Amino acid sequence: MEKALNRQRVLLQHLQPTSLQTHESAALSASICAAGDSAAYHRTAAFGDDVVIVAAYRTAICKARRGGFKDTLPDDLLAPVLKALIENTKLNPSEVGDIVVGTVLAPGSQRATECRMAAFYAGFPETVPIRTVNRQCSSGLQAVADVAASIKAGFYDIGIGAGLESMTMDQIDRIHKVNPKVDVFAQARDCLLPMGITSENVAQRYGVTRQEQDYAAVESHRRAAAASASGKFKDEIIPVYTKVVDPKTGGEKPVTISVDDGIRPNTNTTDLAKLKPAFKKDGTTTAGNASQVSDGAGAVLLMRRSTAMQKGLPILGVFRSFAAVGVDPAVMGVGPAAAIPVAVKSAGLELDDVDLFEINEAFASQYVYCSKKLGLDPEKVNVNGGAIALGHPLGATGARCVGTLLHEMKRRGRDCRFGVISMCIGSGMGAAAVFERGDCVDELCNARAAKIDNL
Repeated sequence: MEKALNRQRVLLQHLQPTSLQTHESAALSASICAAGDSAAYHRTAAFGDDVVIVAAYRTAICKARRGGFKDTLPDDLLAPVLKALIENTKLNPSEVGDIVVGTVLAPGSQRATECRMAAFYAGFPETVPIRTVNRQCSSGLQAVADVAASIKAGFYDIGIGAGLESMTMDQIDRIHKVNPKVDVFAQARDCLLPMGITSENVAQRYGVTRQEQDYAAVESHRRAAAASASGKFKDEIIPVYTKVVDPKTGGEKPVTISVDDGIRPNTNTTDLAKLKPAFKKDGTTTAGNASQVSDGAGAVLLMRRSTAMQKGLPILGVFRSFAAVGVDPAVMGVGPAAAIPVAVKSAGLELDDVDLFEINEAFASQYVYCSKKLGLDPEKVNVNGGAIALGHPLGATGARCVGTLLHEMKRRGRDCRFGVISMCIGSGMGAAAVFERGDCVDELCNARAAKIDNL
């Protein structure tokens, strides 16, 4: 009864002329928006304080050691996407308060220096700082979240969250000297498990079949091939002018890389079924139903909404929430199933309010499990393919997903308001973030239908 009366009061306040509203009702009408069945989603009164995304770009994603970027240095991957953010928005680079780059495999001090060099190549002055962040496969998304949090805290008004990985130059390495304490702490020992074994653990523990995994892989390639062929990725991919070296002659050939080279349009379950398990003799994870080892970079330009409006920049999306959670390291792939509900709740939403999901396909086993566990509509998840087809440059994936998600939401328009990005994280974690389409406003015509309580 009280909930229904409150909704009626809000509606009446929206209909009142501004001059007749009391101080209290004016505050309410500016801040309340019913976006879900529970009407839990609230726009704060500080509308201009929103953290928004005005641009998001990436390189193509290429197969490590044999793809288009096999002879491209990491700093030459990052520089083009950083430069594109500035050139395409006509932003003065000196106004950027910080650049945060997610990256995983390279030694920290080495990669930090390479990122600083890339910023200079891209035209940033010495006054703009840069740092790296490493939360394994969520590093790119963590970089975006860190920048959003800093803007929200008032540290600066404009920042860049980026991601970079060259799995050609830097390979996954194991800890060389293991602490003997792992013999006592089982979960610490499980942090050392190869990622492929954790995939097998997910499949076995939760009953994900080989057929389900192979079908997910086929669907990833099918959707990615369709998206690439129709030009959907052109809005997010920045061409990279680089070189490839002939391994036999040593001759260099200049090339322009602008297309993901890991997509296999003809992938089918018959061929995938012939592949042998990659990590366990009687396992179900293969080279065909796991993510590809890849090279790539991505970058996202964030700022306060009021700043974007002052500059006349179009708003691609709004950063709504972020969550990182811990899970059992032995089945680290279940991370998205744990992180997504936390991030969605933090945004004041319910799962049914989310229109699109980008869930990283580290392995088909964990991707299938998480989608089923959350009861997600397959037509809402990875609609343009995922890491099985596109590839998974570890530190760059999160930033790549932001561009892919927001550009797809823009194409879909008013029927697509909220989107979620999520991934599992090595050693047993999950991360997720909620975004809102950029041109949404909190008018009654834009609110979701709400259930009416019986009076």
